[in-house]
Amino acid sequence: MRYKSVELHIDAPTTDVAGIQAYQDVLAALLGDIGFESFEETASGMTAYIPDEHFDTIRLEETILEFPFPQAKISYEVSDVEERDWNAAWEEAGFSPIIINDTCVIHDNIHLPEKSYPIDITIEACQSFGTGTHATTRMIATELLGLDLTDKRVLDCGCGTGILSLLAKKAGAKEVVAYDIDEWSVNNIRHNMDINQIEGIDVLLGDRSVLSHVSGFFDIVMANINRNVLLADMPHFREVLSPDGLLILSGFYEHDAKKLCQSAAELNLTLSRMESCDDWCMLLFSPSSSKS
Repeated sequence: MRYKSVELHIDAPTTDVAGIQAYQDVLAALLGDIGFESFEETASGMTAYIPDEHFDTIRLEETILEFPFPQAKISYEVSDVEERDWNAAWEEAGFSPIIINDTCVIHDNIHLPEKSYPIDITIEACQSFGTGTHATTRMIATELLGLDLTDKRVLDCGCGTGILSLLAKKAGAKEVVAYDIDEWSVNNIRHNMDINQIEGIDVLLGDRSVLSHVSGFFDIVMANINRNVLLADMPHFREVLSPDGLLILSGFYEHDAKKLCQSAAELNLTLSRMESCDDWCMLLFSPSSSKS
């Protein structure tokens, strides 16, 4: 998938009490509403990324004009993101082992854990999101480890490297279905299945539309995706969630939780738990007719 990057510069009075961080947070939320998927803070503002097919100059300029802080002037520059391995240097360097609940260790082939754990997962991230280093991945992983997944059927929406699918399978899930819109991710999860010697994960390429080709219901549906995709896809998650199942959502900031909870309530889903870490959030829902 091809992306565009938009370099946004925020020019505000140096005495402004709101501060650059407040402007960055609001701007990221507004850009998320028009399809931007990820953001990197810079000294003068931020860089925002959006799939080519979703980029609309008119909507971007309207969003900037409607920025609720008139004292802050925003300018921007658009460029095409080179279709290459963005994370090549990081992948080569690897990451330190991640321990979750003293039960699971996630590591690469460079930095090995000092001791053994009941669940050991090796991840090689090739242009895919999800090694356990990010707060959203850690929160969902922690939640999975607290559940009895024995013989459960699990759906991993936007699987990235497949870390959560691999964890679910190693924690006892009977069947896992995973999908991602990015072909790199689909290839990556299959590679990580091989190096972990794991079978029983059905990997599909595509967006929520792939669910029309999947039969039956899931005991666990998890999605670690940006807020806008979650809002659009939640009705489809609800359709495949079993009556006593659990829906686990993350990939968004704490200030987005209210809107997601409102959408969930409209789908007859009850909030069972909310966790936060480093301003990121995780929500756990269950069908209102079931007991959480």
